[in-house]
Amino acid sequence: MANFSPPPGTADIFPEEVSWWQRLEKAAADIFPLYGFEELRTPIFEYTEVFKRGIGDETEVVQKEMYTFEDRGGRSLTLRPEGTAGVMRALLNTDVMNGNEKRVYYGGPMFRGERPAAGRRRQFHQIGVENVGTISPETDAETIAALVHYIQELGITGARLLLNTRGVQADREPAELELNKFFNANVDNMCPDCRARLGRNIWRILDCKQPNCKTIVKQAPNYVESFTEESRDYFKRVCELLDRAGIEYEIDPFLVRGLDYYVHTVFEVVHTAGLGAQAAIAAGGRYELFLPEAKKPVQGVGFAAGLERLLLVQQALGVAAPERTLSPIFMISMGQDARDANIELAAQLRRQGLSVIVEFENKSMKAQMRAANRVHSRFVIIRGDDELGRGVVICKDMNDGSQLELPTSAVEEFLKDKQKELSLKNV
Repeated sequence: MANFSPPPGTADIFPEEVSWWQRLEKAAADIFPLYGFEELRTPIFEYTEVFKRGIGDETEVVQKEMYTFEDRGGRSLTLRPEGTAGVMRALLNTDVMNGNEKRVYYGGPMFRGERPAAGRRRQFHQIGVENVGTISPETDAETIAALVHYIQELGITGARLLLNTRGVQADREPAELELNKFFNANVDNMCPDCRARLGRNIWRILDCKQPNCKTIVKQAPNYVESFTEESRDYFKRVCELLDRAGIEYEIDPFLVRGLDYYVHTVFEVVHTAGLGAQAAIAAGGRYELFLPEAKKPVQGVGFAAGLERLLLVQQALGVAAPERTLSPIFMISMGQDARDANIELAAQLRRQGLSVIVEFENKSMKAQMRAANRVHSRFVIIRGDDELGRGVVICKDMNDGSQLELPTSAVEEFLKDKQKELSLKNV
């Protein structure tokens, strides 16, 4: 027997669900341009080196989760596991490396070979922004403000903004010495992955989700205190700007994010509704990417929001479902001549922006009415030989059962007025 289920970690999005997704996408298109961001679309796969160099060889994403394959020429390609590296690769073809600022937003599917769970799929969807070419606390704070604005636009309340600093590359060595000393003293109680991370990439320990490791991490020294005064002042300025903007946040000294390219500000927006345990619905920070063939690192700040997670939170909070698109006008034909005339009228109405469905099969009136109900039609146009001979149509309102006979020449104006009236009621 054929298996018609989608592969594990993927999902079909049916028409009745699509309006929820469209609302997330429309909010991005409405909000992000207010902050100067323009849409950029990149391929869903890149040369593997873009992610290895950009994200970092030692990250969990590169080590365990990427979908990588070879093309016919033997070149290694990878389905994008995140959006930033591909966006940066695209922007290298502009004047951004000359210090010119670029602000873009993007959206689409991403791919990671993770264990599927609530809000976590192998093909998942993100919307994000990148501000490239400007290095300042003001840019970081404004980017965070854009994210908070977006989440508020979606009707999501009760989210918490977590904030921390990664400092700069020069801050890492003294911080790692402190962390190494502490974690080496606790290595026997850590998970196997974190034991390996101790010698390979100690920062990943701070991001571990295992209960024992999380308990140990909470007792670790505050490594931020070893950062330079310049780095600490940068972070202090970001916090001051968020305070001025009235944006509430919590400083989480062990928030590092899972990718190696972050410097200075990192942040997460977390929520518990619909996700079981506290989970990030959006996250990002300032980064420094080393991409293939680039003569110097690319600097920027950005974030990505997970659409599946945003939807789960919206629905758990009881956010009202989006209004459905106005129902199509259904045309019932009694006889071939009436059907030909209805096909002609449907073409005319569609050119005026009205949605129309014509029943093409030779069915009874009762069967055609059932078909109109299945597609949730509000108005039905009925014509047979009698109506054709008199130059009229019967317009039936399926909500109250009322019928009105109209001259064929008046149908277009009548239906446009009715649709406009219904649109205003839905605003």
